[in-house]
Amino acid sequence: MRATRTCAVALAVLTAVAVAAVIGVATVPLAAQVAAERAAFEAETLKHFQALVQLDTSSPPGNEHRVVDYLKQVFDAEAIPYQVFAKDPQRPNLVVRLKGSGRQRPVLMLGHTDVVTVDPTKWTFPPFAARRDGGYVYGRGTVDDKDNLVAALMTVLSLARSRTPLDRDVILLAEAGEEGAPHVGAQFMIDEHFAAIDAEFCLAEGGSIKRQGGRVVQANVGTTEKEPRPIEIIARGPAGHGSVPTKTNALAHLSTAVDRVVAWVPPLRLNETTGSYFRMLSTMAPPDKARRYRDILSLDPKVARAADDWLAVNEPSHWSMLHTSLTPTMISGGFRYNVIPSEAKVTLDVRLHPDEDQSTFLDEVRKVLADPSLEVRWARDRYRPAGGSPLGTAAFTAIGAQVKKHYDVPVLPTMGTGATDMAQIRSKGVHCYGLGPAVDEEDGPKGFGAHSDQERILESELHRFARFLQDVVRELAVAPTR
Repeated sequence: MRATRTCAVALAVLTAVAVAAVIGVATVPLAAQVAAERAAFEAETLKHFQALVQLDTSSPPGNEHRVVDYLKQVFDAEAIPYQVFAKDPQRPNLVVRLKGSGRQRPVLMLGHTDVVTVDPTKWTFPPFAARRDGGYVYGRGTVDDKDNLVAALMTVLSLARSRTPLDRDVILLAEAGEEGAPHVGAQFMIDEHFAAIDAEFCLAEGGSIKRQGGRVVQANVGTTEKEPRPIEIIARGPAGHGSVPTKTNALAHLSTAVDRVVAWVPPLRLNETTGSYFRMLSTMAPPDKARRYRDILSLDPKVARAADDWLAVNEPSHWSMLHTSLTPTMISGGFRYNVIPSEAKVTLDVRLHPDEDQSTFLDEVRKVLADPSLEVRWARDRYRPAGGSPLGTAAFTAIGAQVKKHYDVPVLPTMGTGATDMAQIRSKGVHCYGLGPAVDEEDGPKGFGAHSDQERILESELHRFARFLQDVVRELAVAPTR
């Protein structure tokens, strides 16, 4: 009996060794295959990214047809159908739709093809060369927004090539005009061709992964944003000779108005996004800052106000998330040093909190100025309507899961102080979430940021973001195996 048990044990050991050997032999080629596929994916991502950045689509004038022509060639080579919609032939929008079973409503990926203008003299490398140096790619659009565009492109290519069964359509909108011309892009699409992009969820720019000292520390996911709508304040008075000071000097009146509006603090407002943001941030920050973030949430107005005042001085971007903001950005008046002008004007970059009542806001500004001789008016009509997306959706859950997988940091729902075309898409009832690659917090002060004199992205973070976006879309859209 003992001999029989000994033989059985020996046979089991030999079998285990043999199985382990087979697994070991199989694992080496599998690992090599995975590494090769990843390298090929990254090489193709970089190829398309550099090609897109090299296309000058500065807006104005835009010329987004350059990107659309490039994308058409890519999709033609893969036999992937697309549609082109254009209000202006030079500024078209391209839509790709991968069909799913229809069990769930579509998911839309949004990437804009235009970029802001540049001053080439301030760039170390030419702004449309997509130069690689020190692990970075330099060029206008590298983080606004050809990073999102190429990540969405690679997601479409990956899903189409694998013929992955989908439970929902996956749509890519390569849109024109985000940089100040929505009438040819997002607004045009929702007004005239919304059926082509109608979706349950939208993934776009408007978020980022935050790095400090080369280490990823948090993920900001855009769930709402402030609404840009500039205001003009105009002062008028009789013209005169500069040698004779007068109490009716339009420029003097205007300077007083600027002082008053800058000193004004609109009410502190919290919503679902900012409440969640500061609660989570208070669990991550050093004790002194954590207390300030908790105080912002306090029901005691004095406690909240003291923390708010501290943010205004020390963390103005956080302060701006809690208020409508008014920033003087342009002033004009006069044409000669010795002539008192009859008119002077200041333009304020106003970023309205989503809960701000715009029907009464100009009257609030007029009360602050307390000068009926001043004209106060909107500089433009509303063009990016306020709105937000809830936190309890399948999309937000999928984003959180994939942030954990790829970055292993907390997700903070964030209210953008800037503006994106998610505003237009949200106005149609689509839940939109802003995403972006990891960027170094230190890059902004160095002048390497969106809309800055220079712009760059780490190649490694571009690739990580492309894989991240693909996995978010897969989690939302790929049909479960049965």
